[in-house]
Amino acid sequence: MSNLKDKVILITGASRGIGADMAISLAAQGAKVIINYSNSGDEAEKVSAQIETNGGTAVPIKANVSKEDEVENLFDQSIQQFGRIDVLINNAGVMTTKLLKDHTEADFDKHFDINVKGTFFTLKQAATKLADNGIIINFSSSTTRTMFPGYAIYSATKAAVEQMTKVFAKEIGRNISVNAIAPGPTKTELFLNGKSEEVLARLAASNAFNRIAEPQDITKIILFLASDDSKWLSGQVIAANGAMV
Repeated sequence: MSNLKDKVILITGASRGIGADMAISLAAQGAKVIINYSNSGDEAEKVSAQIETNGGTAVPIKANVSKEDEVENLFDQSIQQFGRIDVLINNAGVMTTKLLKDHTEADFDKHFDINVKGTFFTLKQAATKLADNGIIINFSSSTTRTMFPGYAIYSATKAAVEQMTKVFAKEIGRNISVNAIAPGPTKTELFLNGKSEEVLARLAASNAFNRIAEPQDITKIILFLASDDSKWLSGQVIAANGAMV
C-alpha cells in the first residue's frame, strides 16, 4: 500500500461511525486529517484528541455540508491549516427508513440536502481546490442494488451520488481520481438504529460471510482507495457488501 504519510485528508461526517474509524486509521498511517462535523462537536473533539494522543495530526472543523457557504469555508479553513487538500472523503449522510408513502416532504428534503447537495457542494469546491493528483471518495450504499422496502428515498440519494461520481470523474481532470464506495449493512449507529435482532440476523445471513460488517471492514478499503496505489481506478462504484449483491 502506498504511504499515506503527510497526505491531507478531509472527511465529512467524521465525528462518529465509519467516519471516525476512517479518521483514526488514516491518521495512524501518517495522514493529516480534517474531521468535519455539523452538530456533534464533542464527538469530533474526542476523535481528534485520540488521534493526537496516538501521535497523529487532526483538526476538527464545523460545517453543515448542505450549506454551500459553509462547505466553501470548510475547504478554505482546511487549506489554511495544512496548505492543501490531497484527498476528499464524502462520508456525511442521513438515513431514515420508511415506506415511500409515509415519507414527508421534510424527510425528502433532509435526505437530498445532506446526501446529494452535500456531495454536490464538496465536489464543486474540489474542482478547483483539491490538489493536483488528488483523490475523491464518495459514499454510496448497496441499497441502490438491493431494493429493500423502506429505503426508496435514501437509495435515490445514493443513486444520485453514484451518477455524479461517474460523470465528475471524467470532468475534473488534473489527474484526480473519483470513485464511490457502496457499503452493505455495517455496525454503525446510523444503520443499527431502530432495527430488531431478528432484522439484523436476517441481514447478516444475506451475505457470504453470515455477519454484518464492522466499520473497520470498510475502512480497510478506504485505506487503499485513499492511497496512490488506487489511482488507475476512477469513475467506479466499489460494492463493499460481502457478496450480498
